[in-house]
Amino acid sequence: MTGRPSGPFRVGDRVQLTGPKGRLHTITLREDGELHTHHGVLAHTALIGQPDGSVVANSGGHEYLALRPLLRDFVMSMPRGAAIVYPKDAAQILAEADVFPGAVVVEAGVGSGALSLWLLRAIGPSGRLISFERRPEFAEVARANVDTYAGESPSNWEIVVGDLGDALPTAVEPGSVDRVVLDMLAPWECIDVVADALTPGGVVLCYVATATQLSRVAEYIRHTGLFTEPDANETMVRGWHVEGLAVRPDHRMIAHTGFLLWARRLAPGAVPPEVKRRASKSSYGDEDVELWTPGAVGDRQITDKNLRKRVREAQKAADGARIAAADRAADDPVS
Repeated sequence: MTGRPSGPFRVGDRVQLTGPKGRLHTITLREDGELHTHHGVLAHTALIGQPDGSVVANSGGHEYLALRPLLRDFVMSMPRGAAIVYPKDAAQILAEADVFPGAVVVEAGVGSGALSLWLLRAIGPSGRLISFERRPEFAEVARANVDTYAGESPSNWEIVVGDLGDALPTAVEPGSVDRVVLDMLAPWECIDVVADALTPGGVVLCYVATATQLSRVAEYIRHTGLFTEPDANETMVRGWHVEGLAVRPDHRMIAHTGFLLWARRLAPGAVPPEVKRRASKSSYGDEDVELWTPGAVGDRQITDKNLRKRVREAQKAADGARIAAADRAADDPVS
C-alpha cells in the first residue's frame, strides 16, 4: 500500500474539515469544488496549495481546520456494506495476533475493508494479504474502499469470493500462512482448514460478537488438540474531558463491540500439557448459537437497496482516488 500524500493540499486529496463546534466534513478537492453549508460557501481553491493543518474561512467568515484524515478517520466515514471493525479492536487484533512486516495473513469476512486496511499497513509491501468474503457485494465495497485510501489496488492483496472452508486449501500451501483472522458468525466451522494452512507457531484470532460464540469457538479449538490454550479479551475505550480543572470521564464511551480470542498452532504431533480447570458446560448445540445470532439479538441488517448504494459510493470514491494518484505521479516523476 502506497504512503499517504504529504505536502501542500492538491487536487484529488481527501481533506477533513473541522468547524467551530467540532462538526466534521470530509471532501475531495476539485478545481471547481465548493462546500456549501448554512454558514456559507467554502471554495476548494482556498485549500489547494495550503499546508496540512491550515485554517481557512468560508464566505460567511466561519473558520475550518483542514487536515488530511488519518486511517482511523477514513474507516469511520467510508461507505459500508457490512459493519466495520472499530479502530480500537483493529489495534488489539494487530497486537494480539502479532501481525508483522512481511507476514502472510489470511482474513475471512472482509466486510467493508476496514480491517484489511490495517492489516495491509502492518504487513507492508513485502507481506501478503488474502481476504475471503462470501458476498460479492461486500467484496466490491471493500475493494473500492481500499483503492480509495491507497490510491490504487495493492499488488500484495487478493480478495477471494467464496467460503473459506472450501477455498482456503486451494488458495495457499499447507503450513504457509503466518496469521489468520476470522470475523464470521461460526468460526469453529473453519478451524480445521485454518490449522492445515498455519505454520507451526502461527496465530489464529477470532473476532466474535457474543459470549456464546466465544465459548463455542474456544471449546472447539481445545477439542482439536492442535493449538495452545486460547486467550480471550474485549476492549472498552472511554475518553476523558480535560479542560483546566474540569478533568472527568466523557459521558459516552465505545464499550462492547466484540470479543477477541486467539491461539497458536502447535508443531505436528505435539501434545500440549493438560490444563486443569473447574468443570463447566462445554457443549453447545445449534439452538444455543441461534439464540445469539445478530438477527436474534436485534442487529439491523443492511437492505439490498442500501448495499447497492454503498457499492456505487465506494466505487465512485475509488475512481476519484485512482485519478488523483495518477495526477500526483505525473506531477512528481521519479528522477
